[in-house]
Amino acid sequence: MSNKIGILLSNLGTPEAPTERAVRQYLAEFLSDPRVIQLPKILWWPILHGIILRTRPKRSAHAYEQVWTEQGSPLLAITNRQAKALQQSLGEGYEVVVGMRYGKPNIANALQQLQAAGVESIVVLPLYPQFSYTTTQSNLDQVPLSSVKAICCYYNHPLYIQALANTVKIHWQQHGQADQLILSYHGLPQAYVDRGDPYYDQCLETSRLLIDALQLKPEQYRVTFQSRLGRQKWLQPYTALTMQQLPQQGVKSLQVICPGFSADCLETLEEIKLQNREFFIKAGGERFEYIPALNDSPEHIAMMVALIGE
Repeated sequence: MSNKIGILLSNLGTPEAPTERAVRQYLAEFLSDPRVIQLPKILWWPILHGIILRTRPKRSAHAYEQVWTEQGSPLLAITNRQAKALQQSLGEGYEVVVGMRYGKPNIANALQQLQAAGVESIVVLPLYPQFSYTTTQSNLDQVPLSSVKAICCYYNHPLYIQALANTVKIHWQQHGQADQLILSYHGLPQAYVDRGDPYYDQCLETSRLLIDALQLKPEQYRVTFQSRLGRQKWLQPYTALTMQQLPQQGVKSLQVICPGFSADCLETLEEIKLQNREFFIKAGGERFEYIPALNDSPEHIAMMVALIGE
């Protein structure tokens, strides 16, 4: 046993390649998680295997192709960079590894890595600023060790809010301010929130703190929710619908930030930066800018160091 402390950075995960086969494998694992799809298997499995896994992988593979990099999936590449930067900041007394909830490298393998390194204790940092049973808790379900300490969320942490505010201010310095700033979060079925998931309230609190830090007036921003799946009611207002409505309301320039994503991924790079930009421009918008996630910026890494220290 060494005196090192193990740090497990965990996030959602990614297919191994932007291909229909790889995406089908990934979606099968993701959409089989009872934390994500809270329906009885007898109802859900015929839909998943009979419809979704036959139709969605082709569309999703095409979307992944739009954002795939030489290092592979943006989410995995950025998370690896975050781990490397965190390792450098923390120093030799720590062992930092990456484990994804779905796909590879998975959480079980990451824990084995840490145990093989003989760490004294383990801290798990799920990279979801706002807690949800569908994300944070699903990741923590994969960590069965009683000796592990978990950081559950950081939606209102001063260093997180400061890092978000600074990235917006830097963007304004470089590009000027748009008519409105959209804060787009990943959506969640309304029924999950009604059953007690705290995610929605935490998104609103993050937004309140960020807007206060930026000193924006009510008419200068909106909070929206993206990435719907299926026909049930999700958290509203919907990002895509908002993009299509804003030009008719006189909003011609738009900047979008996604404060619920710790790293850029399919949902920010393809869905927001490409797809929603198209919605806005086609509806009569003139200028659309996506403000990148915090990724491996020094401020973001400093916040992680502070969380681990606390």
